[in-house]
Amino acid sequence: MRDIEYTIAPPKRFLAIEWKELWRYRDLFLVLSWRDISVRYKQTVLGVLWAVLQPVVTMIVFTFIFNRMASIESGDSTPYPIFLYVGLLLWQYYSGTLTNASNSMVANASLIQKIYFPRLVVPATAAVTGLVDLGISSTILGAMMVWYGYVPKWTSLLLLPVLLPMIVACALGCGLFLAAINVKYRDVRYALPFFIQIMMYVTPVIYPVKMLDNYPVVKTLMLWLNPISGIITTARAAILGQGVIDGTILGISAFMSAVYFILGLYYFRNMERYFADIA
Repeated sequence: MRDIEYTIAPPKRFLAIEWKELWRYRDLFLVLSWRDISVRYKQTVLGVLWAVLQPVVTMIVFTFIFNRMASIESGDSTPYPIFLYVGLLLWQYYSGTLTNASNSMVANASLIQKIYFPRLVVPATAAVTGLVDLGISSTILGAMMVWYGYVPKWTSLLLLPVLLPMIVACALGCGLFLAAINVKYRDVRYALPFFIQIMMYVTPVIYPVKMLDNYPVVKTLMLWLNPISGIITTARAAILGQGVIDGTILGISAFMSAVYFILGLYYFRNMERYFADIA
């Protein structure tokens, strides 16, 4: 049997993704993904039910505080609990992926320092494993739609395969950027929870984006700088069948998600050569 030799060389272009190399290390990707999923619920009584309890309990608490006490409505005839739950599902995926991806390089420092493999595999596992929780939590959304009698149009549901890659690209792009920074500056682990908490309130998770119609500058900045806003707004219109799907908002979110992914990938690949030394 002939030996196969592989040459390890720095990337010629910072934005280049070595797809053949990533495919060669697919087993490592699967192992790391399964490890993250199993560790997350290891030695827990409820197991994967935590993926359901977190958004459900948050929905109940937020509905009481913001809908019952603060009188915030969905902006149309949609019941506030299901309106809120759609936003929470996408937001918790984004925030969870961002947190796990930003800490991924430091958490796997011992592995990175010992062997070579495409470093992009490590933060990418955070984006993929988060989809498992998203899928489990979505079962409650299906039950809520049956309870409230919502049957979305099949034409609108065709947007979901478009929205999912957008939120993955946005979360992974920001996660790659923060993962590279976190290797050198550990302040990220302290600043990120505060940043995520603030970001949730400047994202239309608990309120409809139309509430900002009287503040056009704020609304424009939100849609351009925070593509999750447009993704959540479009997902609500597609899943719940309420409101109009705005092509402009969808286009802005798609464009900015791509921009964040490219910038995050560029910085990550630029810093990649130093990971083994300072992780």
